[in-house]
Amino acid sequence: MRPLSRLTVCLLVSGPAALGLLRARADAASGDGSAAGRVNVLLITADDLNYDSLGVTGCKVPEITPNIDRLASEGMRFEHAHVTIAVCQPSRSVLMTGLYPHRNGAKGFEPIRTDVPTLQESLRAAGYLNGIMAKVGHLEPGEKFCWDTVVPAEQLGNGRDPDLYYRHAKSFFERARNENRAFFLMANSQDPHRPFAGSEQEANRANRGRPAGDAAAVGRTYKPEEVVVPGFLPDQLALFHRWTLPDLPDIRTELAQYFTSVHRCDQTVGRVLEALKESGSEQNTLVMFLSDNGMSFPYSKTNCYPAGTRTPWIVRWPGQVKPGTVDKDHFISGIDLTPTILEAAGLKPIEGIDGRSFVGLFRGEKDDSRGGVFTYFFQTSGRNDYPMRAFQTRKYIYIWNPWSDGKTLFRNEPQSGLTFKAMQEAAKKDPAVAARVKLFLYRVPEEFYDVEKDPNALRNLVDDISVKDEITRFRGELFRHMTTTDDPLAERFRKEILPDGPK
Repeated sequence: MRPLSRLTVCLLVSGPAALGLLRARADAASGDGSAAGRVNVLLITADDLNYDSLGVTGCKVPEITPNIDRLASEGMRFEHAHVTIAVCQPSRSVLMTGLYPHRNGAKGFEPIRTDVPTLQESLRAAGYLNGIMAKVGHLEPGEKFCWDTVVPAEQLGNGRDPDLYYRHAKSFFERARNENRAFFLMANSQDPHRPFAGSEQEANRANRGRPAGDAAAVGRTYKPEEVVVPGFLPDQLALFHRWTLPDLPDIRTELAQYFTSVHRCDQTVGRVLEALKESGSEQNTLVMFLSDNGMSFPYSKTNCYPAGTRTPWIVRWPGQVKPGTVDKDHFISGIDLTPTILEAAGLKPIEGIDGRSFVGLFRGEKDDSRGGVFTYFFQTSGRNDYPMRAFQTRKYIYIWNPWSDGKTLFRNEPQSGLTFKAMQEAAKKDPAVAARVKLFLYRVPEEFYDVEKDPNALRNLVDDISVKDEITRFRGELFRHMTTTDDPLAERFRKEILPDGPK
């Protein structure tokens, strides 16, 4: 495994700030876990939440995420943040290792390799109290993550009850205070993952004897007429180059259930933050919020399309991050979380990982190397392999689908709901919907989109001669990245896509 080049960020401070930093580093070196001078970390994740489903990111659904919006106003939001792979377990394994999926071993729903170092191991060595709430089985093997407190989803209303999150978060913060230890808490909401609130899927799970938490109470139930249909799904207003996708009632019905779940997720975030404030630790806690991947609808989750990997990444760090700031210039990725937290905590970096700390961005520094992001896909939860690779910048995205042969059929979780069935039915009469369904099911080997003009990736430009040079450049960038990271598909990419290109 080849180590990638790393970015070293130097923090120049003086006076009391410098003394505090030196004390933190001294504590880290000695393994003293006392809370004095040490930053706490609260990582809050949503499950299958789209970037644009928040009020602060432009969602027009009324009063959808007041708590997350408030968090953003108190910290920094990144407009160009992406997870590395758009499916639950592999995405979270990347977050906690700083390594691409083929380098940490969790390409699909399997554990990381036992020789891979984790963020939690570094924190444990420094004396931190490690806690996790829900999604416990999505970080395996358990011994690599060193949890001191484990609250399974079953004790949290199947990961959907805001009041239970408050209760257990409060207990964890009290334990940290009583033991005088700095803490790391990963609070994982299982909203808005399927089954959506009020859906038939939710009712069916309850009828099969699943936990009562599957039907946790909601704070607000949205109606179909209140929701906004994403531009990558059929909608009467989704115009693109003279053709229109029709509005389908079942899509709006399912989106109303999704947004009801989004609102409940926001309530969970609010209750966890309330527990933190009551603990007295708020001013010394770095809070991060993000989603593990996009919404469970066609053309988002389990894909490399922009909607699948883009995540609403928010950072609040009192005294370190200016409130109400937005980074519109830099790309950050899931592989960057581990090195960023380690630097923020004043701990030794993990050598040889792929991610790079972006603490410097908190201070408004510029980093010209953060002009794009590489994303992956390997395997669905159904253990079906659909390898994909992508490189995205602010202007374009290039996607390679080596599984696409015109015969292999794509199957994933989002096809189980109302939306895809409605699309299939509409495809019988509407050519535009038929084309979208066919592309989703079979893809093509290469896709290239101008995401500035076409943010929903509706028009594939891979055969457009006007962007030929750009396509060539993106192919080259992806190949160099695959070669550098020992991607097992690098040689196949060279043979199939670059027969006359780099060797």
